[in-house]
Amino acid sequence: MRNITRLILFLALGMSLPFQGNAQSVRLIPKEQYVSGALDTENYFRLLTDQRVGVVANQTSIIGNTHLVDTLVVSGINVKRIFTPEHGFRGAADAGAKVTNGKDEKTGIEIASLYGKTKKPTPEMLKDIDVMLFDLQDVGVRFYTYISTLTYVMEACAEQDIPVIVLDRPNPNGFYIDGPVLKAENKSFVGMHPVPVVYGMTIGEYGKMVNCEGWMKDGVHCELTVVSIPGYDRNAIYELPVKPSPNLPNWEAVYLYPSLCFFEGTIVSVGRGTDKPFQIFGHPDMRGEFSFTPESKAGASKPLLEGQHCRGLDLTDYAHDYAVNPGELHLEWLISAYQQLKDKSFFTNYFRLLSGDKQLQKDIENGKSADEIRASWVSDLETFKAIRNKYLIY
Repeated sequence: MRNITRLILFLALGMSLPFQGNAQSVRLIPKEQYVSGALDTENYFRLLTDQRVGVVANQTSIIGNTHLVDTLVVSGINVKRIFTPEHGFRGAADAGAKVTNGKDEKTGIEIASLYGKTKKPTPEMLKDIDVMLFDLQDVGVRFYTYISTLTYVMEACAEQDIPVIVLDRPNPNGFYIDGPVLKAENKSFVGMHPVPVVYGMTIGEYGKMVNCEGWMKDGVHCELTVVSIPGYDRNAIYELPVKPSPNLPNWEAVYLYPSLCFFEGTIVSVGRGTDKPFQIFGHPDMRGEFSFTPESKAGASKPLLEGQHCRGLDLTDYAHDYAVNPGELHLEWLISAYQQLKDKSFFTNYFRLLSGDKQLQKDIENGKSADEIRASWVSDLETFKAIRNKYLIY
């Protein structure tokens, strides 16, 4: 019944079903079986003893059911300062909203924002830090900003001779590699390095690559330790125990995010302001049997197309078919929406930063198919894979 429903929805949008095969055997690991480097306290607590510790953390920084910072404090570790990324320490801020400095209400520890006046720790922020502990749940997509925060943290610490310890966490989109490789002229906080949209590395592996490839300012090199994940399975989708940001509330949204986030650079809604962000997409002038109306809510104030009745596609069932879906970005959704709305200034300037390569927009506007576009990425992807392979831990 699910596949029949999908077929009806795809046909309603004038789309063909994508290839129903997968070169890899992908399995879903439920949150009850989730593991991370943070669990291996014996392997990093010894590096924090008698040190003034900075911690880059947010709501995903947990050990079991306990926040990492709480565990450190109870264990007698001297946490001097908390550094927090986009969405804030408790993860409630909207995407793109500035995060302010403050104090953690529970511990009284100072919080320094890395998504406000500065995205890179200043020397003043680091003056009384002996070692930096980094623990954020990434989702394995170039435009998800936690890897940019990691880059700036390593860069700042390298300049101040402060070692960095990364507590590695699973990449829920680590089972494939796809997308255009970022070109230098499109560098921004949503894409800093010459990597594809989906790069197939954990955040610890990514940190090693950035560090050793000389991708930080002036080629500085950080003293980096990665605490690995016990029994990590790269060819798996991990159901995260805590949502990594307000609009990625479940594993379905995380799974669909790499493909649907392209719509953030268009006039199409991806469901911000609904109960299915990054699981649906639509526009008032699109076809589709599924409809929704974005409204302001926590984590999505003033969403795109607020109050407007949108039609489009609900991809939740598609996510549930992960075992037979191709491991690739699904450009057919973007192409179909463009064909319906191309007379309405479909793309915004932000699309170039998300794609990392202005050619993707040109190819879609010129009527190229998803397969033709994907074929143009092959050479760059092979170059990236050769670099990536040097830094794999698992």
